[in-house]
Amino acid sequence: MTNELPPLRPAHITRRRSRPFPALRASFFTGLIVIAPIGITIWLIWALTGWMDSWVLPLIPPRWRPENYIGIDLRGVGVVVFLIFTLLIGAIARIWIGRALIRAAEALVTRMPFVGAIYGGLKQIAETILSQGDEKFDRACLIEYPRKGLWGLGFVAGPAKGELAALAAENGHGNYLAVFLPTTPNPTSGFLLFVPEAEVHILDMGVEDAAKLVISGGLVYPPEEARGNNAEKSTESR
Repeated sequence: MTNELPPLRPAHITRRRSRPFPALRASFFTGLIVIAPIGITIWLIWALTGWMDSWVLPLIPPRWRPENYIGIDLRGVGVVVFLIFTLLIGAIARIWIGRALIRAAEALVTRMPFVGAIYGGLKQIAETILSQGDEKFDRACLIEYPRKGLWGLGFVAGPAKGELAALAAENGHGNYLAVFLPTTPNPTSGFLLFVPEAEVHILDMGVEDAAKLVISGGLVYPPEEARGNNAEKSTESR
């Protein structure tokens, strides 16, 4: 007794008709992917300008506010005022008289108990983050954390200095690098680790791409072209 396969049905019979609901669902999610980043970006800009206005406009005398002259409450006036004020302060701080005044004000603030410590710490952080020099996160890396076999994505802050570098040299551990290991999805919090330079694996991806990878929880990876360009830049810098 032979087992015979049933005859195949014609293609026009076996082919199922496409249902409209899956197509509509796919179109909806495709549109959502396009609209969501744009909408969230616009909402963030709108919210930030409103927050800036609520912080800056109360400091402006009512008779000088634009709505008194044009009759419309313009959103974003506080941002413009803040930018102009910051540019003026920066221009004054770059001249000799401005530097002298700032040094005198800082000397007065640093003498205050508790306030001086907070101001000094915030100033040092701001100078490090906003500095145009090399003292900032310029490389992404991988380190084995929290144990061997598990890898954490971090940012290299630079070589260890001062007492930490001297202690590492005395113990014969070689050079150490300060690595900031951010948490997901909030990269502003994390851990500061001092890792032997030989155990820090520098990545080709840029700091921005690595930050996107951390914020997305491992969902957004940099494209291959970006990684190649970053590798060329890192080779040229070396």
